[in-house]
Amino acid sequence: MTHFLDINKTDATALRSMIDTAQAMKSARNGRPKGAPDDEQPLAGHMVALIFEKPSTRTRVSFDVGVRQMGGETMVLSGTDMQLGHGETIADTARVLSRYVDLIMIRTFEEQTLLEMAEHATVPVINGLTNRSHPCQIMADILTFEEHRGPIKGRKVVWSGDGNNVFASFAHAAGQFGFDLTFTGPPPLDPEMVFVEEARAKGANVVIERDPVKAVQGADLVVTDTWVSMHDPQSARERRHNQLRPYQVNTALMAHAKPDALFMHCLPAHRDDEATSEVMDGPHSVIFDEAENRLHAQKAVMRWCLGV
Repeated sequence: MTHFLDINKTDATALRSMIDTAQAMKSARNGRPKGAPDDEQPLAGHMVALIFEKPSTRTRVSFDVGVRQMGGETMVLSGTDMQLGHGETIADTARVLSRYVDLIMIRTFEEQTLLEMAEHATVPVINGLTNRSHPCQIMADILTFEEHRGPIKGRKVVWSGDGNNVFASFAHAAGQFGFDLTFTGPPPLDPEMVFVEEARAKGANVVIERDPVKAVQGADLVVTDTWVSMHDPQSARERRHNQLRPYQVNTALMAHAKPDALFMHCLPAHRDDEATSEVMDGPHSVIFDEAENRLHAQKAVMRWCLGV
């Protein structure tokens, strides 16, 4: 079964093919109304289940629109609709859903939920996000970088902030796409070292640098993410703000990167916390191209999963 569970679990040649397909599909849509279908309708006759245990704006809209543009239909299911693992097992849910739909995208909390769904489904499963990784986002980020600056191989990417699930997928991608990756953030929020070591084992230069100014020197891309989750208690939010304030991406920090460095944030953002509005709306920022490219990257992922 051709699942898309994590970037490090997907062949590098297949990943490159998906990026190229995404770029071609995006180019083919130039000049079309946003709601217009693609010329190709590779998902015609296909039903896609979109499961959201964890709420979303970009993931829900981009997958839904992408399926419709390619001629397919969607069934959107919330955590309340599904009650995954409460009553019916995840395994049985996967088996039943596989009798109704051709593809499952799931955005959930625990990685184990995703893995169990994929183990028992008889249709492809796509990771829309877990607490440990966010591969669709990084596919969109690579697409965005390459359409602005060319191949990402050999470039320097700097992550400033919390070593969270999005950073984990950047580490996966560093190993598969061959770029250098620097993490700068406080020790209590370091990424899981298994992600770092795996990327290094594949030849990627992955560095942890506590000084954000030193970290961004020579950077081709600077990336950050929200400091707090909607599920964090107030005490945790205050502690994280204190820990992460030195790692805010602002104009002074960006001045130490390359003059043509790009800035990315997967959104939603808390403006003037993890990044200033001056940077987010400034000449380095490609955050809205990045958001749009979730649509195109995920369309390519779905086509790859279904072999269409």
